[in-house]
Parts: sequence; structure tokens; C-alpha cells
Amino acid sequence: MRLFTTIAGLRSAIDRQRQDRTIGLFPTMGALHSGHSLAIERAVKENDIVVVSIFVNPLQFGPNEDLDQYPRQLETDCQLCERLGVKLVFAPTTAELYEHKPTVAVVPPTQMISVLCGQFRAGHFEGVATIVTKLLNIVQPTTAYFGEKDAQQLAIVRRLIADLNIPVEIKAIPIVREASGLAYSSRNQYLTPEEKQRALILSRSLQEAQKFFESGVRDALELIGIVKQKLTRESQVKVQYVELVHPDTLKPLEKIEEVGLLAIACFVGSTRLIDNVILRSRAPIIAIDGPAGAGKSTVTRRIARNLDLLYLDTGAMYRAVTWLVMGSEISLSDEPTIAELVSKAKIELIPDDSWEFPTSVKINGEDVTRAIRSPQVTANVSAIAAMVSVRQQLVKQQQRWGDRGGVVVEGRDIGTNVFPDAELKIYLTASVGERAKRRAKEFKDTQQQEIDIEQLKKEIQQRDDRDSKRQIAPLKKASDAIEINTDGLTIEEVVQQVISLYEQKFSSKT
Repeated sequence: MRLFTTIAGLRSAIDRQRQDRTIGLFPTMGALHSGHSLAIERAVKENDIVVVSIFVNPLQFGPNEDLDQYPRQLETDCQLCERLGVKLVFAPTTAELYEHKPTVAVVPPTQMISVLCGQFRAGHFEGVATIVTKLLNIVQPTTAYFGEKDAQQLAIVRRLIADLNIPVEIKAIPIVREASGLAYSSRNQYLTPEEKQRALILSRSLQEAQKFFESGVRDALELIGIVKQKLTRESQVKVQYVELVHPDTLKPLEKIEEVGLLAIACFVGSTRLIDNVILRSRAPIIAIDGPAGAGKSTVTRRIARNLDLLYLDTGAMYRAVTWLVMGSEISLSDEPTIAELVSKAKIELIPDDSWEFPTSVKINGEDVTRAIRSPQVTANVSAIAAMVSVRQQLVKQQQRWGDRGGVVVEGRDIGTNVFPDAELKIYLTASVGERAKRRAKEFKDTQQQEIDIEQLKKEIQQRDDRDSKRQIAPLKKASDAIEINTDGLTIEEVVQQVISLYEQKFSSKT
């Protein structure tokens, strides 16, 4: 691990390693705790190079806030980063980042900074937006990581990225809690043991509201009232706000239709703490990942049919755009023109009673369900799917389908990248030997000839290695996925295992 305090040094270090590598950025103010560790571990796992920035940003502190008291422990933080596999730490001075005064500021939409924390911390989110923009420009990462505990910040950063067309993927890190339920925060260091015990009322009040939500309560005033009533039981905790907003737009909600962010801020003694919970009413999403030959496609189709879910056929989406490109007579090497074509395309996936084609596919209004299975499309779909611009566009479309819920989808990175918030994540796997036997039987049944098992094993292992190391959509098991080893199991047995997990998790909520 290397520590840099200047922009010039950091840029030079990154530029020497950037080519054909993924770069993850995790911006922090230091005083790293277990919540930070989770984010760093994930970033290290998902990127070739990880940059952790440690900078207590004065622009996001008000005149009466804790800028001077905010905990600073650079040496300890660097030791943690090194243990977790971070390659680069960036800890600049204020003068290094803000050479000119006043500095150019980035101002988020008024609507997004006038609710929740913004109404009590004037200038805070302008400071956040400014430093995040600077760090993204300095590092130019592939991916940047932000915590869900700072939900308002996360929403503003996502809007910032979208509105300024900054080419970076934002990944959210779930709230990490102590065993007691208290959300980890660098400011927890300020709490006395008694105050720490009182602070538990924050998470407990949110849990209470979540129980009522799961029983059918959707009205904002009722949910907010449940939280406030619970908070009044701790007289030493002063409530600053309890609000229910949309997690993306931050618009206040009167009723939860699909999803809501229930957020609170309280003072425990002199320490200000925040916490939140996402309340989502969509039908569940089942994300199924795993290596080639583990039976994902067949299993996913049968699960969709048995549970009356939409089979989100991502492979068909790539085939549809391949068909569109070929019909438009665009060269397969002309990625910019292909990107423009795909960004304007409208793909429709429609459930069908046909076992052969359980999902009908339309692109720009034309039914291409059968046309996309042609040998010509099959021969070219891999080249189209390998294009970063195409994958980015289709992932956005897949995620829009996910907003509605009620889908089951399979792939390599569904649970980690496409639907990281899927309600049920499954990782189907099988030994190389088992997959080779299945492939050999399939080949014998269709081609009426034998194939060398040892050669098949070698090819499958090589495919696994390529899929796990590929820069675009690598094969990954989500940390919260349930692994099912399909060795010795029939397709129906695997399907029943997944359905059983689904029913165990959701039958009590339906």
C-alpha cells in the first residue's frame, strides 16, 4: 500500500497502472470502522486497484458543527487499509484540494437538499457534491462506493453522476450494524456507554415501523407516527426529524406505492446520529448466478413458470439488439454507432404460455422471438454482448424491469451488479466433473457421438477462469447468496429447493 498526499503523486501512481484495469474509489473522512471495512473488502474483491480517500472536508461542516473535533487517526486507518488489500490511500491537505478561495462549488437540486439533513445543515450537501466531483475527476474510477446509511448523500451522488454524465458506476454499501443493532458511525466514538445504550432506540423505532409496513401499512403519517411514538420512550434522545421520502428523488411521500426511505436524525446527548430503512412493496426478485453448465437457464424458466414470475431473459435481450444491429447493416466493429442504436431501442419481454419460448421478445415493436434464435444471431451475439456500452444500456433496462418486481433472472453477476437488492439470491454451482458429464450426455443425445470427458473438463475449467476474471460482468457470488451445489440432483430437485427457499422467505408476508 502507498500513501499519497498530493494530486500529482496519486495521478501518477494511478496512470502507471490504469491500462485495462478496473479502479474502485471509496471516499471517506477517516476514523474507519466495521462499516467502512465492509465497503473496502467489497471494493478490493471487485476491482484491480482500490483507492481509499481520507479527507475531513471542511465544506460540508457548518460553523457550529464538529469539524475540529471530528476523529482523525490516519496511521490506524492506513494500517487497516493495508490489511484489507488497498493499493492506494489519498490523504490530501485542505490546501491541496482547495487551492483557490472561494472555490467553484457544485450545487445539487434544491429539492434534494431541502429535506432530511439538508434543512438543518445549510451548505452541507453542496460541500459533499463538490468534494465528490473533485475526487471523481482526480481518480477517474471505474466504480465508486457509498454507504446506504448516508441515504441522502447517496441519492445526491447518483443524481450528480447522471446529470453531469460522469462515467462511473455507483455501488451502494448496506448499513452495517453492531450486534446491538446500532448503525456503525465514526461519531459513535463520542457516545458514553449510557448514551450508546439510549441510541439503540433509533434502529428499534425503524424496526417497529418496518413490522407495520410488512403487515400492510403504507400511509406516511402512520409510519412516521409509529417511529415518533417509539422514540418518545427514550426521554434523553432529542428527535430532529422523522421523514418518509422516495429514496431516489427524495420527494416526500404521502403513501408508499413501490418504495420509500424512512429516515431519522436524533441527538443523543450532544452527538447527532442518523439511521434509515428502505421500505419496498414490490414483488420479490430472484437472482440466480453461477458458472456455465450448472443448469441456471432451465431451472430459472421452471421457477418462473411454477411461481408465476416473469422470466427476465437477459440473453434474449442481447440477441434482440444483435438482430437489430445486423438488420441495420452496421459493422460489428463500429461500437459508437451500435451504442447509439441500442440506447434508442425499446425492448419488450412478454410472458408466454409456450414452453419453448416462455418469454416473447419485441424490439421497437417488432416480434423477434424466433428470429433471434437464428444461427446468424447466435454467431454474433457474443461480440455485441462484450461491448461495455451495450451492456451498460441493457443493464439499465433490466433494472427498470426490476423496479416492478416479480421477476426471476439468471446470469453471472445478477446478484452483485444488476440486482444487488434482490430479495432472494441463489448461486447454482456444480463440480467441473459433474458439468462435464452433463455436457457429454447432452452432446451424445443431440449429436449422436461420444466426446472426450477429460477434454471437456479442461474446457469448462478454462471457461470458469475466464468468466471469473473478465473485466466486463465477471462471474461472482454475492455475499448474501445461498449456494446450491447441484451435483447428483435432478433439475426438478433443484427447482423445488429454490421454490422452498422462496416460500420460506415470503409466504409469511403474502
